[in-house]
Amino acid sequence: MRRLLLVIVFASTAYLLIATSSRAQSGDAWDGTWILNIAQSSYDPATLAPQSQTTTITTSGDTVTVVSDGVNAQGTKAHDETTYTFNGKDFDVKGALDPKTTRAYTRVDDHHYSYATKVNGLITTTSRVAVSPDGKTRTITVTGRDAEGRVIRNFLVWNRQ
Repeated sequence: MRRLLLVIVFASTAYLLIATSSRAQSGDAWDGTWILNIAQSSYDPATLAPQSQTTTITTSGDTVTVVSDGVNAQGTKAHDETTYTFNGKDFDVKGALDPKTTRAYTRVDDHHYSYATKVNGLITTTSRVAVSPDGKTRTITVTGRDAEGRVIRNFLVWNRQ
């Protein structure tokens, strides 16, 4: 009986290790629902900080889908969606303020990727994304210029829901 119990415990532990390792190796550390932590984030200019934002990221094979909902700095509800692969090509951002907004994504590793946001084919901002090793926090560093030409330097902190 003791031996059977040890085999069950060993098998359960091995399964958990394999499942955890597979998730980390599959590159979907950023999958899930993320809430923007406005108190820990910083926006420059500060007047562009949204009032709230929730982003859900799902991966299916090589395809990633991002859906964001929130309230922008002016108090207006905002919603955008992007479906992409990490191939450096432009993908439409549906719901963006400018309908000619695209993003090109490049994967760095299982916990890091970057993307360039473009309007009318010209890069406006670049973003670097990092997911913490424990998978609880995602940060995005955004630099560039907005549509009005203002210099953007944002650091966004997201908490996994």
